[in-house]
Amino acid sequence: MNKTVDEITGGRRMRRMRRFDWSRRLIRENHLNIDDLVWTIFLCEGIGICEPVETMPGVECFSVDVALEKVLYAVDLGIPAIAPFSREPSSVKMENGAYITNPDNLVNRFIRKLKKLAPNIGLIADAALDPYTTHGHDGILRDGVILNDESVEMVAEGALAQAKAGADIIAPSDMMDGRIGAIRNRLDTNGFQDVAIISYATKFSSFFYNPYRNAIGTTNVLNEDKNTYYIDPANADEAMREAEQDLLEGADMLMVKPGLPCLDIIQRLKDRFSVPIFTYQVSGEYAMLRAASIKGWINGEQAMIETLLAFKRAGCCGILTYFAVEAAKKLRVIA
Repeated sequence: MNKTVDEITGGRRMRRMRRFDWSRRLIRENHLNIDDLVWTIFLCEGIGICEPVETMPGVECFSVDVALEKVLYAVDLGIPAIAPFSREPSSVKMENGAYITNPDNLVNRFIRKLKKLAPNIGLIADAALDPYTTHGHDGILRDGVILNDESVEMVAEGALAQAKAGADIIAPSDMMDGRIGAIRNRLDTNGFQDVAIISYATKFSSFFYNPYRNAIGTTNVLNEDKNTYYIDPANADEAMREAEQDLLEGADMLMVKPGLPCLDIIQRLKDRFSVPIFTYQVSGEYAMLRAASIKGWINGEQAMIETLLAFKRAGCCGILTYFAVEAAKKLRVIA
């Protein structure tokens, strides 16, 4: 005799609470809101410039004056923090990336001006050399080798310049050994004890970064991969060791990059360490979703929200994303 469904399930019908919208909302385990979003933007030289990024439909590179205007709109939406990245002109780039230390580089100018207009928005500054080097690497390159200690010294000086400009959080993404401790020491000895550090502790050597490199102008100069200093995407345990080391050196928060391919890493970090975990939904992730949406292959808006919610489910408390403004507008409507 065939068993009934109730006999098979023991009377537990999981679909009961999925029947209505109101019941699904009541039992929802994870929630996405505007407070989770960090808007990642690109800066370029000039005045009145709002230039589309070819490899990232819907994303633009702003001159500082336009960026300020756009960010003030993001502030009104309730977005809590901004992460600026720069496309510096080739005339300021050097082999050692020393322009990162210049108080008048794009990022530092933007930070100073924005803090005067909107002092309560968070500013997360990327302390890495790749926008400033002639070769596009995150460190100082000599005879085909990335010099770790010399690179750390330059990154620490760059972080200090960003703190002086008004950055609230320094986010070193270069993956050099010892950079967190060096930056913490440099900040503390110069009176910036309250400036936090979010470490790109688990930055994998990924092909999902290519649209970003096009946006900051390093695609044509970067002739080699970054495998000697980024983590192999196959290595989860190594990522845990990197994260632990950075916390021991003084990191306040951890960053996982890229995002969707690393949901397992996010969850492992959340389970192991009692610190805030962030992720960066990187350019390749954005470009794939946007391109599929443009083609009509997926519902872009729903896919955007679903992927952002996946980061929350995995354990993130903050998400760096190019979708931040679009998502914030959608979430305001939902609220």
